[in-house]
Amino acid sequence: MDPIYLDHAATTPIDPEVLQIMVETYQSAVGNPSSIHSFGRKARKIVDDSRHEIAKYIGARSRELVFTSGGTEGDNLAILGTAFANSHKGKHIITTKIEHHGVLRTCAYLESQGFEVDYLDVDRSGRISIDDLKSKLRHDTILVTIMFANNEVGTIQPIREIAHLLAHHQAYFHTDVVQAFGTVDMDVKDTPIDLLSMAGHKIGGPKGIGFLYVRDGVSLKAYTHGGDQERKRRAGTENVPEIAGLARAVEKVGERLHERIQEGLKARQIMLETLDEEQIDYKINGNPEHFLPQILNLYFPGTQVETLLTKLDLAGVAVSSGSACTAGSVEPSHVLTAMFGKGAPETGSSIRISFGEGMNETRLREAGRIIAQSVRELTTIGKSGELM
Repeated sequence: MDPIYLDHAATTPIDPEVLQIMVETYQSAVGNPSSIHSFGRKARKIVDDSRHEIAKYIGARSRELVFTSGGTEGDNLAILGTAFANSHKGKHIITTKIEHHGVLRTCAYLESQGFEVDYLDVDRSGRISIDDLKSKLRHDTILVTIMFANNEVGTIQPIREIAHLLAHHQAYFHTDVVQAFGTVDMDVKDTPIDLLSMAGHKIGGPKGIGFLYVRDGVSLKAYTHGGDQERKRRAGTENVPEIAGLARAVEKVGERLHERIQEGLKARQIMLETLDEEQIDYKINGNPEHFLPQILNLYFPGTQVETLLTKLDLAGVAVSSGSACTAGSVEPSHVLTAMFGKGAPETGSSIRISFGEGMNETRLREAGRIIAQSVRELTTIGKSGELM
């Protein structure tokens, strides 16, 4: 059996059109975009045109985009850059307990540098409370960083309400949209977000490229030093082929936004129908109304997540236990722990199934049956062990 890839939330296969544009750019644009000769100007035009196309997708101005190496760098630049640039106004930051480690560990570093960070709780569906956020806001709060949607359970946060709450407060609002980009409609003019970070490899683009949107007027301190690239906000020669590839990937998801949403919902429905037909006991982790269609986090009572993942891998089905950054760890998911509490059964018996381009019903049902059989075998073994 050909392996079935259901871990698109960790990374997506590169789109053939994106790869072709990158190859062509490697071959045709040999100059450094900072050089003034014709070779450099050709490379610069590719960077400028790509920046324009990407900015248009989120309703931004071209000059408000900083190309980065991906989501983690974007999160770091947004959080560190605004914290150190605005520390004279205060040293209080608000985030949540379910952020990506690119945010959580950056905030932990800032705590070691004298900043104070409040970590918002979430309910059992993975959503914050606006009232809780209001109660934590202070006159010296300089940054609120809350992800658009969670990468493990897919829960979408009340981003519009947060943005409008902060519109008349000194605190900047940063959101990590790495997982949400390409399956939710976003416009930074309609929703007053100050900083927004994304990564290309989640939408069929290349790994190692992304961007940070920085609204005009946001005070941001660069933390890489060298040349004057990216309007002095990120030093280093621009990765022209990957920038071109990112632009095409963004353009494609923009063209197919509605179709991508419907495909995700359909894949989700097929998977759940198959598990129901197989009469497997499961529970969906996440919010029943506010969720990303491509992410399905399931709790299978009586299973042990590492054993289940290994069994599925051997059977040719690739899924995850949550964030790819902690895939090698046996520690319980910090997201599920925040949702259900330390030691809750969900934290050790849940997997993330995530859908993407190219999946068909036959393969999805095949994967569902394999998952059901694996769960059935593990729970049978567990029950047998209890009787011994």
